[in-house]
Amino acid sequence: MTDAIPMTEGKGLATSPGSLAGLKVIDLTRVLGGPYCTMILSDHGAEVIKIEPPQGDETRGWGPPFHEADASYFIGVNRNKKALALDLSKPEGRAVLLRLLEGADVLVENYKPGSMEKWGIGYADVLSKRFPGLIHCRVSGFGGDGPLGALPGYDAVIQAMVGLMSINGDDTTGPLRMGTPIVDLATGLYSTIAILMALNERTRSGKGQFLDMSLHDCGMALLHPQAANYFLNGKRPKALGNPHPNISPYSKFATKTCEIFVACGNEPAWRKFCEFLQLQHLVADPRFATNALRVENRAALNALLDERLASEDGHALCDRMLRAGLPAGPVLFVDEAMAAPHTAHRGMVAELDWFRGLGTPIKMSRTPGGARSVPPRFNEHGTDILAAHGFSEAEIAELEAAGVVVTAQR
Repeated sequence: MTDAIPMTEGKGLATSPGSLAGLKVIDLTRVLGGPYCTMILSDHGAEVIKIEPPQGDETRGWGPPFHEADASYFIGVNRNKKALALDLSKPEGRAVLLRLLEGADVLVENYKPGSMEKWGIGYADVLSKRFPGLIHCRVSGFGGDGPLGALPGYDAVIQAMVGLMSINGDDTTGPLRMGTPIVDLATGLYSTIAILMALNERTRSGKGQFLDMSLHDCGMALLHPQAANYFLNGKRPKALGNPHPNISPYSKFATKTCEIFVACGNEPAWRKFCEFLQLQHLVADPRFATNALRVENRAALNALLDERLASEDGHALCDRMLRAGLPAGPVLFVDEAMAAPHTAHRGMVAELDWFRGLGTPIKMSRTPGGARSVPPRFNEHGTDILAAHGFSEAEIAELEAAGVVVTAQR
């Protein structure tokens, strides 16, 4: 069911079938964590059949901006997929799903834990027996068990509950939500890793398994080095703003033309940094003799660096520093980052027909992935998907007439 696309027209496009070619994924997810996971799989050749409820993936409406009726939020994480709208609250809809699962390798869903069981299609009692090789990945807020098991969770709520907000911002802001939905994205990434691990294990055992992925666990897994610091010293981590809690200098500084970020991760880099800026006397300053002392005396060191850097052209300085082997970069806005020459060279903006989106960061030498088709409209491929799974024209018409297959978003 993979459509051929003109591989020479556009940017950031897949130029091979992909490392996951032949993998069949049934995608019952909405919003971000699950769809981000399945887009990664589809970028690398997996056939992803996205099954939406009658009302559609709610992110189709999370705009503006929109392309026709679909919001950028949906467009950004749903390329390369085939779309079918199915009412799983009806027994006939669940029967269609079971038929689509024949020959499938992976099922990804983010219904409230217990929903699949309530519908009589839970993994333990039904799916594992009917499809023993199936990998069933469930994405939920808190997992299916424990004190918060099966309760609803959204990215920002989880950021608050796992401590991520408490380490973002500074004394003036208080706990601050991270501007990107980092928990949803991380859950998508961890879910992808889990699926690939399960597929690898299946090559030995021949068996599928159930993956219980939660925003709570994946968000908490991002607390490094703050959790490691806490486990060792017992002190509550503080929000420091731009400075690193364990390294100095590792922060943002103002220059004449822009703000820059400097990262000195070891003693040779610190000495080279001081020499580059003609601040060799700081190396001999007892306040800054070690990284631990530089962290302790961070305010004094930052004041000296602020003074030194204030007259520099930040863009030119960072270029010189990078080429000298010193990690530093200008603080760019999103539009500037998208237009940067290195972004284009690395294929990190994908373009196909009307679609523009972030490219895949996974670069493979023999089986490169990338954009293959534009994000689908609601139920765009419904008839084709069902026909490919053996449904006759009469059966498809009957399913549409009964509202099992939904042709217009409700």
